[in-house]
Amino acid sequence: MELASYLAGERWSDHPACTHPLLAALARLVNDNVGDETRAALVPLVPSIIGLAGDDLRVDARIALRCATTALPVAAAERQLALAVSVLAAEEMLARLDGAPPGRLSEESRRALEEVPHAAEQARRFSRAAKISEKGFRRYAAPNAVQLAVVGIVQACVADPDALLRRLLEETIADCAAMIQPTTAGPASRVPVSAPARV
Repeated sequence: MELASYLAGERWSDHPACTHPLLAALARLVNDNVGDETRAALVPLVPSIIGLAGDDLRVDARIALRCATTALPVAAAERQLALAVSVLAAEEMLARLDGAPPGRLSEESRRALEEVPHAAEQARRFSRAAKISEKGFRRYAAPNAVQLAVVGIVQACVADPDALLRRLLEETIADCAAMIQPTTAGPASRVPVSAPARV
């Protein structure tokens, strides 16, 4: 993120104005939780996050959803409920912002929740009883989903958590580009998120 601030001509900072704050938070978390080789491989992604800024809450919800659906199928059991709640909260927020009926689920969310049926059922009961405000979602729920997802992947029993974290960052960047710069986003924004990366 400091390199992004430099390339964008901003003051040197790991919180540059040129990048959506939640995307920047994800980038910092991924950077801090991968090995040196993967960290070096993240450098080519820096130009792609410059200019991905804005205050549309749909972007926060999409980032939270991507993170939660990626981590949920691989996370340890003690993290699954919180991640399943994060999936449902992000879907609810997107439905609310789009004027769609509540309860709508994307295919990625449906697949991720099917991987953890017990946690999914608990999450549905919790979500029916708890409604979140847009301000609360942006300030607490979305950042918590990102944090939970990264920690869940780092601690997951997968062959290569670094590869999964890198893929998560790449796909989240593509999601944000598709929303913020729709004319320049490519098909990478539609990569499935339910299966762990194999490298």
